[in-house]
Amino acid sequence: MMHLARRVIRQTINDKRSLMMILVAPLLILTLVYLLLGDSDYVPTVGMEKSTLPDPLVTALEEQDLKIKNLSNEEVEEAKSYLKDHENVDAIFTFSQNEGMDITLYEPSTKGASAASEIQEAMTSLNPSAKVEMAYVYGDQEQSTFDSLGYVFLALFSFFLVFIISGMALVRERTGGTLERLLMTPIKRGEVILGYTIGYGVFAIVQAILIVLYTIFVLQLSSAGNIGWILLAMVLLAVTAVMFGATISVFASSELQVVQMIPFTIIPQVFFSGLIPLDLIPFGLGNLSYIMPIYYGAAAIKGVMVYGDGFMQIWPYLLGLLTFAIVLYVINTRALRKFRKL
Repeated sequence: MMHLARRVIRQTINDKRSLMMILVAPLLILTLVYLLLGDSDYVPTVGMEKSTLPDPLVTALEEQDLKIKNLSNEEVEEAKSYLKDHENVDAIFTFSQNEGMDITLYEPSTKGASAASEIQEAMTSLNPSAKVEMAYVYGDQEQSTFDSLGYVFLALFSFFLVFIISGMALVRERTGGTLERLLMTPIKRGEVILGYTIGYGVFAIVQAILIVLYTIFVLQLSSAGNIGWILLAMVLLAVTAVMFGATISVFASSELQVVQMIPFTIIPQVFFSGLIPLDLIPFGLGNLSYIMPIYYGAAAIKGVMVYGDGFMQIWPYLLGLLTFAIVLYVINTRALRKFRKL
C-alpha cells in the first residue's frame, strides 16, 4: 500500500501540469474571483431635472454615492430613448406630487440596481413610506435570473462542451497514431485542420441549433430579435470552440492534460462572458474580455435576445469570432510542423 502511495506521489511530483492543477490553479482562480467580485469603485450616474425636484430631495440625492446629471424636461420625458443613446447614464429619476416617484433603468443589472438603491436610500431618509415605481427600457422587474442571464449560458455551454469534445478527440487521434499516419500522405497541414474542423464542426452546429431551439421554444427564454442571428452567432462560436480545442490538443500529450488546462483556458472566460458587468470590474480588468472568444459570442447573443439587435449592430462581435477562428487556424497549422515538416 505504501509503495503504491509513494509511486503516485512521485508521478504527481514529476507531472508539472498536475502540480499546477493542484497547487497553482486554485490560487489563480481565487485571486481572479477576488479581483472581479471585490469592492467596485463604480459610481452610478442618475439623470434628473433638478428644477422639478424639492430642494431637500436634491440635497439628499447629492449626499448619496451618485453622479447627478441635470437633464432638460424633454430628455426626462423621453427617458427610455435617452437611456438608449446615453450608455453612461444608469437611471433617470422623476418626481411629481401627483404621479409620485419613478426610476427608469436601461435593463435589470447590477449597475441599475446600484443606482436604484442609492435613490431609494435618499428617499427613505426623507420619507420612509415613500414608494418608487420602476420601469425598464429592456426587460422587467419580474423576470427571473434565467431570463436575465440565459444568453450567457447559451454561449458557455456551447463553447465548453464543443471544446472538450474536439480537444479530447484530437488528442486521442494523435496518441492512437491516426494523425501521424495521416500526415504521411500528401495532405497539407491546413487541410488536416480544416478537415477536423469541418468534421467536428458539423456536430457543433447541430448542437448549437438544438440548444437555441430548445431554450427558446421549450424553456421559453424570451428573445427580442431574429432567431437566425442567434443561430449564426452560436455557429461561429461553436466553430471557434473547435479551433480552440484543436489548439489546446496540439500542446497536450493526453486527454488528462486537456482537462488540466481548463482552469487556465475556460474558467477565466466564464467571468468575462457577461455574468459580471464588465464596467464594474476594478483595475480595468474588464478589458481582458476582448481577448476571450466567449465574450464576443455572448455579447452578440445578448444583443439579439435582449435588445432585439440585427446584423448591423452585432457584426463587430461576429467579426471578433471570425478573427479568433482564423488566428487559431493559423496557430494550429503551424503547430503541426512538429509532427510533419512539410
